[in-house]
Amino acid sequence: MCNTHAIRGDGDGRVKIIFSRRGTMSYYDFQDYLKHLKKAETRINWSAIDIDGIDAQDHSKLAGLQVADVIASALACGLDVDHLGNCECRYAENLKPIIYNSNRNYFSYGVKVVPKIETIELSEDQKKFTALFA
Repeated sequence: MCNTHAIRGDGDGRVKIIFSRRGTMSYYDFQDYLKHLKKAETRINWSAIDIDGIDAQDHSKLAGLQVADVIASALACGLDVDHLGNCECRYAENLKPIIYNSNRNYFSYGVKVVPKIETIELSEDQKKFTALFA
């Protein structure tokens, strides 16, 4: 995505990875994970990622962290079953026009589900979510 925007003249093609500071998150482990991926054969444009520049900030200090949290929570509502056994896809439907994709490929680019969506058993509501991005 950063590369695409740089080609259009918006930015320098690099991503700045900033986490919301959480006590349970190991940022060093994440850096090590990226270094592991870099050694493996992946289709990641490593020139766009400054692994050593990964940072963590207080959630209250950066509006971008709050926006990212809202978007992640909205997408999670489409997959996470509530106490009644339902999912809420309307948030995802509203966000779909602004979610990054490449040739309508959302799950490889803009929406990451772990484990892979194809490997989990889905309810009917969850299937609606996956159909939205298929």
